[in-house]
Amino acid sequence: MAETKPLLATVIIPTYNGGTIWKACAAALVNARAACNQISNVLVIDSSSSDDTVAVAHDCGFSVHVIESRRFDHGGTRNLACTLGTDSADIVVFLTQDAILASDSSLIRLINVFQDPQVAVAYGRQLPHVDANPIAAHARRFNYRDRSYVASREAKERTGLKTVFTSNSFAAYRLSAFKELGGFPEKSIVSEDMYFAAKAAMGGYKIAYVADATVLHSHNYTPLEEFRRYFDIGVFHRTEAWIAQEFGGAGGEGTRFLMSEFRYLLKVAPSWIPRACIHNFFKIAGYKLGKNYHRLPASLRRSFSMHKKYWST
Repeated sequence: MAETKPLLATVIIPTYNGGTIWKACAAALVNARAACNQISNVLVIDSSSSDDTVAVAHDCGFSVHVIESRRFDHGGTRNLACTLGTDSADIVVFLTQDAILASDSSLIRLINVFQDPQVAVAYGRQLPHVDANPIAAHARRFNYRDRSYVASREAKERTGLKTVFTSNSFAAYRLSAFKELGGFPEKSIVSEDMYFAAKAAMGGYKIAYVADATVLHSHNYTPLEEFRRYFDIGVFHRTEAWIAQEFGGAGGEGTRFLMSEFRYLLKVAPSWIPRACIHNFFKIAGYKLGKNYHRLPASLRRSFSMHKKYWST
């Protein structure tokens, strides 16, 4: 029986003024790279940082490509990165500058799931940072369970929109499928990862969730930040309405989240329940306004959005 050829991967991290947490991310990546001989390159694509982000990358032995900050786009910048230094790669792995590999074996585990030739996208489990508040900790607990699975278009009646859920904070793509399907949308406000996963599923590919490939990644958002984040998600779901039409909407999952959060906080941090109610009100309001962004004046769209540069181009 022929021996399976090891898959080679390039790791890509978009950065901008990464600060202290980027140093922790880079250090963890150095250790993981030493433990995984399948990493052919680590590429940092930096949006003209004014701090020592680029120096940290060079000190760690990473390749660096600098772009103007105004040129950054969630989809387009990652597409550009996939044309740089990936000649020998079978897989591209994306991290964000605030996602810290939780294990030296996380990269290996994520890459090896691509031994199944039908897997086009894989993403790992996100665990809360040590400073995560109870709301942020529950969000990771709910969205990233401890059981791996492989999803496909055929399973959408059972898994709904979760079929195409993924996150570029720690996700990998088969480069040949990525190119075949046209990569990410060149201009995207958020969720370029879900967009591609949906295209992959419709093209007959699979999306894998690898629960034992882990990173530390969470955000202690304020209610206003939640509003802006969910406004942008609503905009995405409006502009890419075909995804919900094909795989179902987010309503059922949202109800399950609210019930799960209430039970979790009641058990571990009941004093946070009023704060969670405020957060959820702002999320729902932001999402509904985002879904109806086309009815808002341009000044309000920009004001409500977390990613304001999206409205300038």
